[in-house]
Amino acid sequence: MHIHKYEKWWLIFGTGSLIVFLIVVGIGAFHQGHQPPSAKAFIDPELVSETAPFDEPGLKKVEGKDWDYELVVVASAFYYDPGEVEIPKNSRVKIIATTKDVIHGFQIAGTNINMMLEPGYISEYVTTMNKTGEFLTVCNEYCGVGHHTMKSMIKVVD
Repeated sequence: MHIHKYEKWWLIFGTGSLIVFLIVVGIGAFHQGHQPPSAKAFIDPELVSETAPFDEPGLKKVEGKDWDYELVVVASAFYYDPGEVEIPKNSRVKIIATTKDVIHGFQIAGTNINMMLEPGYISEYVTTMNKTGEFLTVCNEYCGVGHHTMKSMIKVVD
């Protein structure tokens, strides 16, 4: 089979561009430390309400850590516990969340916080809340007929 020399150039250029793109993305991901969740933290979905820290959801001040507060959230059947929380402005917060039943989303509108909550796994996210206001937390994973009612409110106050 005969391939014209211009076709060969375009094939070489296209393949080379693809290889360069994959190398750049790969180096960028590893250099910046991006990696999939480790799934090191497991929990029995049937015992969430009896397992610390999920037995007492809410905001707690912590000492001696890299963050000021821990926000423990439990998602279940179209409801987040706690439904509303107030966080002081410029606090570093570690969000620890899980679900009792099905896959739920945990997205805080107006921020870059977006986690998937899966039964049996604990999701964590550390962030600094540096803008005052009310931030709606919504479920962005379809979880059933009441999915559209699943929300909570995070208030960042001075």
